[in-house]
Amino acid sequence: MLMRPNPFRDFDRLAEQVFGVTGTLARPAVMPMDAWREEHTFVVELDLPGVKADSIDVDVERNVVTVKAERPVEDDREMIAAERPRGIFSRQLFLGDNLDTSQIDASYDGGVLTLRIPVAEQARPRRISVTSKNEERQAINA
Repeated sequence: MLMRPNPFRDFDRLAEQVFGVTGTLARPAVMPMDAWREEHTFVVELDLPGVKADSIDVDVERNVVTVKAERPVEDDREMIAAERPRGIFSRQLFLGDNLDTSQIDASYDGGVLTLRIPVAEQARPRRISVTSKNEERQAINA
């Protein structure tokens, strides 16, 4: 399971559609995310345009990865339009036991944070050799 159901997510989406709000006070905006598997690696990309790399924190506790980032509020500017959300953003990813969270690699390029999480060795498919007294060895995929 990648992330736990959030009953407030639908409310936030409804508020965005009805009122044009891009988030709530508790969670100013969402970090759009794509996730997929490449052989023995789980890849997650989070969009964080306009965020400086040194303001991004990635923490792991058990099987929960928390990503926090900040786009600072610019008080010294006279804004004509202010549509991009500012403040601190956070997102948690709830990962299964089949991923090795001790080996996460994080990189940030072009406004995209990429997390590469290897599949745990015990969760990888492997070939098991089966022997028989009467026949030659045969291999069975597990």
